[in-house]
Amino acid sequence: MSEKHAVAENKALELAEEVRAHRSADHPVSPQFISRWSARSYSDQPVSDDTLHTVLEAARWAPSSSNLQPWRFIVAKTDEQLELFRSFILPGNRIWADKAPVFILLASSKLNDKGEPNGAHAFDTGAAWGTLALQAHLLGLSTRAIGGFDRAKAREVLDVPDELELLAVVALGYRGGLESLDERFHDREKPSPRRNLSESIIEAKARA
Repeated sequence: MSEKHAVAENKALELAEEVRAHRSADHPVSPQFISRWSARSYSDQPVSDDTLHTVLEAARWAPSSSNLQPWRFIVAKTDEQLELFRSFILPGNRIWADKAPVFILLASSKLNDKGEPNGAHAFDTGAAWGTLALQAHLLGLSTRAIGGFDRAKAREVLDVPDELELLAVVALGYRGGLESLDERFHDREKPSPRRNLSESIIEAKARA
């Protein structure tokens, strides 16, 4: 790990004041899980290929059913590639996403090695997305997943085969300040809270 990446990781493991103001854990966990959040503001600082590949390398090691690794990463980083992505990202998201220096279209193979349906493909690719987001945060990067895009147009523009399902576009880059973000999003540019853990746990019990 480079010294630059080590410094970014140490910073990511600290809870910033803006995070403390909106988030607290019910039980002890690593600060990396609490401090990562999906900002919309991006600076004009470029993301190096080495850094991008480290983010994708982390995603490569996500768990998957039968080790099928269904995830695929369609990456845009040149001006020409970014314009292709902007052609199918919906206008409401482009207001903030246009400043991101990297887009990653997360896709998943719907079939296993035998050409049979893989029922876990989207679930497994979700695990890869979570791993990608955490690694990006440890490197001092921001990520935000975009569900609002025209999937049919994306498939056509990028010539994506039918056996890949298009799940989300991820904006990746270094976080910018509020001055780099459209004022319509200023009030929303803060870490979102989570419901209490007890509200998500369902105790197993036999049917009455």
